[in-house]
Amino acid sequence: MMYDERFITPMRQELTQVGVHELRTAAEVDAKFANAQGTALVVVNSVCGCASRYARPAVAMALQHGARPDHLFTVFAGQDADATRRMREFITGYGPSSPSIALFKDGKLVHMMERWQIDGRAAHEIAADLAAAFDDHCGAASAAQ
Repeated sequence: MMYDERFITPMRQELTQVGVHELRTAAEVDAKFANAQGTALVVVNSVCGCASRYARPAVAMALQHGARPDHLFTVFAGQDADATRRMREFITGYGPSSPSIALFKDGKLVHMMERWQIDGRAAHEIAADLAAAFDDHCGAASAAQ
């Protein structure tokens, strides 16, 4: 189902305002992600309540952490269908889940949070899990590994 863009614009802005770059077409996903080096956070955004109450606020909190990914991307499930479908091809080993949050290092999936790990949890708990993943995979300490 495609939602009226006026309805979802604020949902998009919750992420873009904290520096997350939207990928709205499959070509944009390929251009920014297919040969990505370093770490990349990918948020599969959604109109659902768990995205607005838990996922987007958690991402904003986690990005305040000292270690953070080199690249920040989002696709919007149910809205930017081609971009979402293409991004999900990179999220191997998991079924479609929205919202979801994936962390990649040099194009390899290293951490995944599916909807069942987001829905019903406090945003600060999700943010803490993301910050721990950032500590493990992003920044100077992880580069030495």
